Amino acid sequence: MAAGEGTILVGRSTGPQPKPEVLTLRLANRHGLVAGATGTGKTVTLQVLAEGFSNAGVPVFAADIKGDLSGLAAAGEAKPPFVKRAEELGIAYEPDHFPTIFWDVFGAQGHPIRCTVTEMGPLLLARLLELNDIQEGVLNIAFRAADENQWPLIDLKDLRALLTFLSENAKELSGTYGNVSGASIGAIQRALLVLENQGADTFLGEPALDLKDFMRTDREGRGFVNILAADKLMQRPRLYASFLLWLLSELFEQLPEVGDLDKPKLVFFFDEAHLLFNDAPKALLDAVEQVVRLIRSKGVGVYFVTQNPLDVPETVLGQLGNRVQHALRAFTPRDQRAVRAAAETFRQNPGFDVGKAITELAVGEALVSFLEAKGTPSVVERALIAPPQGRVGPLTPSERAAILQQSPLRGKYDEAVDNESAYEMLAQRKHLDAAPAEAAGRSEGGLSGMLGSWLGGILGGGEAAAPKGKGRSRRPPPSLAEQVIGNAARSMARKVGTEVGDAILRNVLGGLTKR
Repeated sequence: MAAGEGTILVGRSTGPQPKPEVLTLRLANRHGLVAGATGTGKTVTLQVLAEGFSNAGVPVFAADIKGDLSGLAAAGEAKPPFVKRAEELGIAYEPDHFPTIFWDVFGAQGHPIRCTVTEMGPLLLARLLELNDIQEGVLNIAFRAADENQWPLIDLKDLRALLTFLSENAKELSGTYGNVSGASIGAIQRALLVLENQGADTFLGEPALDLKDFMRTDREGRGFVNILAADKLMQRPRLYASFLLWLLSELFEQLPEVGDLDKPKLVFFFDEAHLLFNDAPKALLDAVEQVVRLIRSKGVGVYFVTQNPLDVPETVLGQLGNRVQHALRAFTPRDQRAVRAAAETFRQNPGFDVGKAITELAVGEALVSFLEAKGTPSVVERALIAPPQGRVGPLTPSERAAILQQSPLRGKYDEAVDNESAYEMLAQRKHLDAAPAEAAGRSEGGLSGMLGSWLGGILGGGEAAAPKGKGRSRRPPPSLAEQVIGNAARSMARKVGTEVGDAILRNVLGGLTKR
């Protein structure tokens, strides 16, 4: 439902001089906020924005907390309230449906979304597992050891195998990496078991998500709306928050710099945004603030949807230039502070009291302020929100199943795969460690003796040894712990004299940067 070239019609102001209230696509990557109490119309506003972006050829990602957003995939109905609202806005109501791809971390209501343990990174994983500082330090040691020894951490069994290795070799490894506490390793293992019992282990694995699949358009050039089934996911708030933050971090790391475009490459909606920041450590808040501040140069717009503007830290709130504020209730002192804070963030309109208006807004009515041509916020206006063109309400299970059958991604992510990774590598190395030392090369002479001696020298970190006479003793192959310590030492040496592009790099939220 567009109001003109390069804009999305969001509503119409109700002041003395009514006018269309539009979001300018060129400025849509300057992020936004949709706030308001429960039942005031936030979800409908989110749907109107998603439909507008889709019509403009901009793909959208949104978490569907209650299942209502799935209705985007079906045409709306010309119900009297919608027809009346369209007439008030001076437009005709035109039901429509939108190209939709369904996703589900648990794989029940959409295509599974997976990432590897390495991509999740220690910072987000520590928060997901609710680890303390000491336990998080041990987890960082595990990731460091995996990095330096090129042991891919794909799923939980890989991480468990690595933690077991750290525990069995704690004494040898503590001198290189710092104290490796057995109690901390045990606590991490128990937290992993809880995560697995909750079914969250299905999220960690392969095939990992290809972000290009979020950025699709249909044959008519409309952007796909990627809807994450989040009703079950919301029962695990930390998993929900960690997943969305990982996704945002991946977008930030993988997408190239594009500057200011005529329209975003992708718009990302964070519903129930308060869950992202509850009990988050300062390091994580700083990382989120950095990503939000810089990701607009990648062509991504981020929109936070929450009940209370105070749910979003000020450093992040200051980055949100496009705002739709639905009604707030001022029953408690915190509610009253929220009303004042919301009112003060708008560019004031001398025609009405903004703070008073926030408490008087009807359902489907909001205060709106969008960025104008020069990037400055417009004067706040009281507006009626446009009616959605898609269905308001959830799809039936059979309707959802039919859309999944026709999905362009059908079959790509549905089956998990188990590639060789840290679990298999550590098991193989452990088996070799247990074999008799002389099994590395039974013959002292000939080609096999030369290769065995040379390989032993390389694995030991020293120079390749020349074949010795029969009366000389052979150095036994190094243990796995010795190899890890040797790899760590060589890695540190390489970093001293190597360019940054060749070093191990981690992104702002802790996952490995893809190069």
